[in-house]
Amino acid sequence: MESLRHVCSQPTDRSPWASATEFHRRQWLGIAAAGTIGWLTPAAQLLAEQTERRPHEPAQSLILLWLAGGPSQLETFDPHPGRSIAGGSRAIDTAVRGVQLAAGLEQLAAQLGSVALVRNLVSKEGDHQRGTYLLKTGYRPDPTVVHPAIGAICCHQLAVGKTEIPRHVSILSQQWPGRGGLLGNQYDAFQTGDPQHKVPDISAAVDAARIAARLANQRVVDAAFAVGRPRQVESTLHAPLMARARQMMTSEQLAAFDVLEEPAAVRASYGDTPFGRGCLAARRLIEVGVRCVEVTLSGWDTHTNNHETHAERVATLDPAIAGLLADLRSRGLLEKTIVMCGGEFGRTPQINRLDGRDHWPHGFGMLLAGGRIRGGYVHGQTDPEGKRLSPAQGTSVADLHATVLTALGIDPAHEEMAAIGRPIKLSEGEPLTDLLA
Repeated sequence: MESLRHVCSQPTDRSPWASATEFHRRQWLGIAAAGTIGWLTPAAQLLAEQTERRPHEPAQSLILLWLAGGPSQLETFDPHPGRSIAGGSRAIDTAVRGVQLAAGLEQLAAQLGSVALVRNLVSKEGDHQRGTYLLKTGYRPDPTVVHPAIGAICCHQLAVGKTEIPRHVSILSQQWPGRGGLLGNQYDAFQTGDPQHKVPDISAAVDAARIAARLANQRVVDAAFAVGRPRQVESTLHAPLMARARQMMTSEQLAAFDVLEEPAAVRASYGDTPFGRGCLAARRLIEVGVRCVEVTLSGWDTHTNNHETHAERVATLDPAIAGLLADLRSRGLLEKTIVMCGGEFGRTPQINRLDGRDHWPHGFGMLLAGGRIRGGYVHGQTDPEGKRLSPAQGTSVADLHATVLTALGIDPAHEEMAAIGRPIKLSEGEPLTDLLA
């Protein structure tokens, strides 16, 4: 039932930018301690608050905003305005000096102080299914083993707590939701749809007395089957699965899926869309101990009409991700939650004959926020002329996964045994230490 080193534009500790930033942070901390931050600008207040709240403990949950189809880096997180590869797309300034986002992401731009952008991801997978597998597991597909998605790893490695509902949830899931892989099917993502509708198949179709009678009859049948078959009974996992299903069906925590319980103003801040409601549900779910929520926004496969389609998708993404970040921060949850946002690859720097962009795994982006992720920071860049990044120039997906796992307090080098008798690391990458505050 519980069915995701070439570094450009990154100041070093010795750079004037870094020194000035640390100086200002120390100043603002002193000012905040004196209780005199009221005169600061909103941006300065935000940075002071973020500095005060810098977490010392690892995050406890992961929210993966999955942009299915492969979003264009040029029309999202890595614009190159004025260059031929922009194809006429515009960029906007953000709360971080010198860093721009694509036009349409104005709400996110205002919160970029909480966000890190990895702009130089490289991959060898330009196919949707294979690319999705790589980005969600950190591994390329292998016929001998099914690697666990990062959400499944979170559920396997992090504390269970008192959560009575599935701890790995996929909202608006498409073709390839996160799987438990070698960790077991019990870590597969629980799939559900638009949170404005009730979660299907969790309410009994008969009254309580009849349910009790059915359960009593089931116990009789189970006991008869178990006679002389202890190993078979254990291997089916029937009893624990039934127990978890029953626990979920009767749990008050199911209310976390119901976004209609939220005030209208909160719902509006995320945008009146299925994806916006999915992001709001993600916040509600992690509040009750769900370890990973994946929310899918599909429609980014823009082989035709790239600019028009991306503008529509961005109009949905911007309020949802900005609303999520603001809501997490206001509730003290951002320091306990890692937010990832991206897709399986990017789009070509060239516009094709159908005004579209094709698949491009040779330099694309991912957004990270929350927990120990360093806010207001850019790691790497794509080539302004549209040339492919080599592996030496880019960041591997494995390193991205190792970074997120480290921010969650999970050892990327931890090994689990695959069915073929081979130990498999949770990630073969190395954490990007510059991304970790």
